[in-house]
Amino acid sequence: MQIWVDADACPVVIKTILFRAAERARILVTLVANSPLRVPPSSFIETLLVAGGMDVADERIVELVAAGDLVITADIPLAAAVLEAGGHALNPRGERYDADNIQQKLRTRAYMEELRGSGVFGGGPPPLTNADRKAFADQLDRILSRHSRSGN
Repeated sequence: MQIWVDADACPVVIKTILFRAAERARILVTLVANSPLRVPPSSFIETLLVAGGMDVADERIVELVAAGDLVITADIPLAAAVLEAGGHALNPRGERYDADNIQQKLRTRAYMEELRGSGVFGGGPPPLTNADRKAFADQLDRILSRHSRSGN
């Protein structure tokens, strides 16, 4: 298993949790972004710089993800593509995307885009809370524990 991070929009606190997990679990974490990132020195943490542009990082993650890999993203279409490729997807609030919830999330996203486009609704998601951070860390620990028990 490798962890891929849609890093341009990933909150710093989530990256910090991932950096600690990479060292503890000895698992490779790759941050994919279209701008340079500062990361701590580690043989388990790397960055992949991609060209700027809409969805370039997402497309690169989809090209590289392997079955069983974990992708950290709040981007629902990216999560859907990762699931289709046999990977796992987790958002920075600790919610796993899976076959049972991804279609509903895609429909909700499309509806919200329609509302934003018509001027009815604006703004982005609320800031991460301490509960969100804990939910993310707990879910990540569960995923990594399952991975280590499976012997992969």
